[in-house]
Amino acid sequence: MATTSEHVDLRDDLVRLVTSRLLDPLQILLPTADLDRLRERVRIDAEMWAAQLLGADEALARQVVIRMVAVLYPGDAPFDPPETWWATPLGRVAAWRAGHPARDHVSFSVAGAMLGITRQGVHDLVNRDKLRRHPDGGVTVASVRARLDQRREHDGDTGPIRHAGHRRT
Repeated sequence: MATTSEHVDLRDDLVRLVTSRLLDPLQILLPTADLDRLRERVRIDAEMWAAQLLGADEALARQVVIRMVAVLYPGDAPFDPPETWWATPLGRVAAWRAGHPARDHVSFSVAGAMLGITRQGVHDLVNRDKLRRHPDGGVTVASVRARLDQRREHDGDTGPIRHAGHRRT
């Protein structure tokens, strides 16, 4: 199970994202609308979403993260977040639960961002056969997810990888 801190960080990140990306624009479009009930509903549902994303049901977690990314980051092109996004609470859970939402392989630098390690650390893991090289370049997203799962098991099932300031291979 995830730690309380990871749950709180994820919940707060989800509240911030839903508020800034959905409710705040709605308030601009409908300035006389009372969105207080929706804001409260987001706070309540963010608790549930965080629990689902961090919980034992992998299929449910994957569905929730895909739904979150689709709703919070809409666009005509496939979702391709900046490397810094992977260090956010939602980004860490997305890497762990779904991998990259639009690719089956990523560059060494994106893999490093997903794992919370340096690009050189990814090279080292590839050379030690801990990550799989993709024939088209970079590494497979499946091997990144497998590495995250392995680290999770090794860390005593304490939730998604602790990212900020914890660079390790």
